[in-house]
Amino acid sequence: MAQYFEIHPVNPQLRLIHRSVEILNAGGIIVYPTDSTYALGCMLDNKSGVERMRRIRNVDDEHNFTLVCRDLSDVGLYAKLDNQTYRTLKTHSPGPYTFIVPSSRSVPRRLQHPRRRTIGLRVPACIITQTLLAELGEPIISSTLQLPQADSPLCDPLEIREQLEHDVDLVIDAGPGDVELTTVIKLTDGVEVLRAGKGDPTPFLH
Repeated sequence: MAQYFEIHPVNPQLRLIHRSVEILNAGGIIVYPTDSTYALGCMLDNKSGVERMRRIRNVDDEHNFTLVCRDLSDVGLYAKLDNQTYRTLKTHSPGPYTFIVPSSRSVPRRLQHPRRRTIGLRVPACIITQTLLAELGEPIISSTLQLPQADSPLCDPLEIREQLEHDVDLVIDAGPGDVELTTVIKLTDGVEVLRAGKGDPTPFLH
């Protein structure tokens, strides 16, 4: 049975943030808010947690998970970035963007795209997520909370708890979530908008 924390979206209760981090460190997977949709998340080295997220989403090995970071200080460890790519990330982070970039050797191979050796990177502008990552001290691996055959992501925390209470270890309720996905920008072999979403894609269109 999943735990259920109501966390204030502007002034997160540090006691509940600390307990959320304990659940992550114990190998749990959580549902948490971002600046776009609610998402699933677990620790980077949590192999069983990643497999659980795959089952919830019903995705295969080619699904690109996203590395959610507090800021760009974490990014250099997990991605191979040239100066131009780093400047692009810096200009548009934090924000509702997911950037597909070449992954470094620090990223477990199971989390990379199997053929392209890429990883999705994201720095959300969400106070709860930022506070959670600051307390955790490292990024988490994440995926949009969109169930199989669903037309849009789950956005009601009570519905999320009802549907996933036996599949996740914690649901963080920060109020109604957004259903608009991040804008996905590929920064390998040039710049390409793979999905237009909440983030303005205009700066990446040529």
